[in-house]
Parts: sequence; C-alpha cells; structure tokens
Amino acid sequence: MSYAFVNGQFMASDYATIGIQDMAIQRGYGIFDFFKVMKGMPVFLEDHLARFYGSAAELRLNISVSKDDLVGYIHELISRNNWQEAGIRITLTGGYAPDGYSVYEPNLIMAGQPIQLPTEVSETGLKLLSHEHIRQLPKVKSIDYLMAVWMQDKVKAAGADELIYHQNGWISECPRANVFIVTADGTLATPREGALFGITRKKVLELAGKLFKAEERPVHLSELETATEAFVTSTTKIVHPIFEVDGKQIGEGLTGPVTRKLFEAYDKLLPA
Repeated sequence: MSYAFVNGQFMASDYATIGIQDMAIQRGYGIFDFFKVMKGMPVFLEDHLARFYGSAAELRLNISVSKDDLVGYIHELISRNNWQEAGIRITLTGGYAPDGYSVYEPNLIMAGQPIQLPTEVSETGLKLLSHEHIRQLPKVKSIDYLMAVWMQDKVKAAGADELIYHQNGWISECPRANVFIVTADGTLATPREGALFGITRKKVLELAGKLFKAEERPVHLSELETATEAFVTSTTKIVHPIFEVDGKQIGEGLTGPVTRKLFEAYDKLLPA
C-alpha cells in the first residue's frame, strides 16, 4: 500500500481525495512542484520549496504549514512509502471558494511514485515541434498544462516527442523542460523571458559558468540552424539532447560534447 498526504493527514493513496468544488477543478487554479528522491533523500529540496512558496505567494495562496513542518511531512512520506528512488509532487489548490471564483483556503496534497532516473546521457535526442504560445504567469509553476495536452495529437502526428514554445520566433521553453543551445563559438545560451526557471536549469547554469561561457538571453528559433548542440533540462530528463526541431537537424544530430559534459557534471551533484 502506498501513502499520500492531504492537509496534514497521511492516508492510503487510493483514499486520498479532495472535493469537486475545489478551485483546481472548477477553474484550474493551483500550483505544484516536483522533486526527486534518491537514496531515500529528497534532492535539491530547498530549491524546490523556495520555488513552491514563491509560486504560492504569486497566486496569493496561503500555505498553512511552515517550511520546517513541510520538510518533516516530506521525510515522513518518504519513510512511510519506503522510497529509495522516487518522484514526489506537492500540489496546492485554490480551495473551496464559496463563489467558485475567489482565492480561498488551499488544499495541500503530496503524493509520489517510484521512478528511475537516467544514469547516462541519452544517445537518442528529442524531436521537437515548435508552437507559438507562452504560459500564463510563466514564473509560477501552475497546474495549467492545457495547451501542452491539447497539442499532443499534433505532436504525435508530426513524429515529434514534445513541443517547444516561442513568441514570434523567440524561444521560451518546452512545456516540461527548459531549453539550451550551444552556439558556433561554444557559448551556452538559454532563454530567460517567458520561461519557468527550472531547478535543473539553475544547477546547469551554475555548472556551465565554471566550464563554458554561459548566457541567459533571448534565443531565436533561427539560431538552431547554426547551433552545434541543443538540449533540455528537467528533474526527470536531467540533461537530454535535442536532435531536431520542426524536422530540421541540429548540428550533427548527435549527443554533443557540451551536453555530455554537463550531464556528467550534474550527475556528480546527486547522491552517490
């Protein structure tokens, strides 16, 4: 039996529920964060909770427990489920607003499942389909993935793996990952505007600053034509190469040396 957490209570996952009047269901109003557990310990938890509390503040959602108490609940959830390698999602919903439209007292939910993260950089790159879109309040990790889900039929029909969002050609992100390119002169660049700042993105930028020239700046789709490499970063994909965008090959269409080196450097930050 697996356990979940709802508003201060641990219960069997099959019985962990919230009511249908919650603003997350009625209006799609809520936030979440997702982090990995390795060797029974949450990874980069302080970074994830800083973003979680920041997202909550932006949406005016009150988190009823202190950060220290929440950390304690997270460790208890890991212990109750005997998780060694897992992913945990924390969700904060809009709550049961009497008028179905106002910010109210949120519901705090935690659940997870065992996952196995890659231990080596992928030799199979992603194929992305560009789409003009920007998420609402991009600095907030909201539960709104309407466009990404709605576009899945088109993504599959194009033989792609995922979307890459842009505005007038200016790249922001993928729905569940940040985007990096390596320019012809070896500079690493990642978009800043319109992107949710991922925790893996943050760590990779810190690592890249010690190894390469790295920039946060506007990145245009046209730059992919001369880029030598491109990759995405996320909690589950870590550092994963991009081989094609809109059917056009990037560089040699192989996992490049910068992608490989950053994956290896990031891997050293994780519990051994």
